[in-house]
Amino acid sequence: MTTAPDQSLQSKQNAAQASSQHGFAPLAIARIKGAQRANTIAIYLIYAAIITFMVFGTIASIKMFHDNTLLYRLFFNLPYALIALTIPMTLYDAFIIYRYRLNQASMVRMTIGVSTIVLIGGLLFADTAWLGLSCWLGVAFLFKVSFKRFFDFLAVANEPESVVHEE
Repeated sequence: MTTAPDQSLQSKQNAAQASSQHGFAPLAIARIKGAQRANTIAIYLIYAAIITFMVFGTIASIKMFHDNTLLYRLFFNLPYALIALTIPMTLYDAFIIYRYRLNQASMVRMTIGVSTIVLIGGLLFADTAWLGLSCWLGVAFLFKVSFKRFFDFLAVANEPESVVHEE
C-alpha cells in the first residue's frame, strides 16, 4: 500500500525526469548554455587580439611611426592582455565541461594542464608569454567544439523517432 507522501514524491520524480533532457536537468543545461556564451565571448576576444596585432603591427611598421612607443606597446601588449582576459572564462568552461562530462576528463585536464605549464614555464624561464597564450587560444576553440557537439546531440535526440530512422 502506497501512502500519500510516497505518491507525491513519485509524481515529483516523474515530473523531474520528464523535464530533463537525456539525464540533464534544466539547470544544468542553463549552466552549459552560460558557459557556451562565455566561450563565445572568449573567442571574440581572441579574434580582437589577432586584429589588434595585425592593425597596430602594420601601423608600427610604417617609417613615420617607428619611434612611437605608445603604438609599439599597443602592438606588443594589447593582444597579450586580450588573450589573458580569456583565461578565467576558459577555466570556467573547463569546469562546466568537466562537471557535466561533455568531453573526456583526461582531455580537459591535459589541455588545461599543458596550457598552464607552458604559460608559467614561459614566464618564469624564458621571459616570454606568447607560446603559453597561444596554447590558451587552442583550448577555447576545443571547448567551442565540445559545446557544439553537446547541443547537436540534444537537437538530434529531441527529433521524433520516425525522422531519425528514415535517413
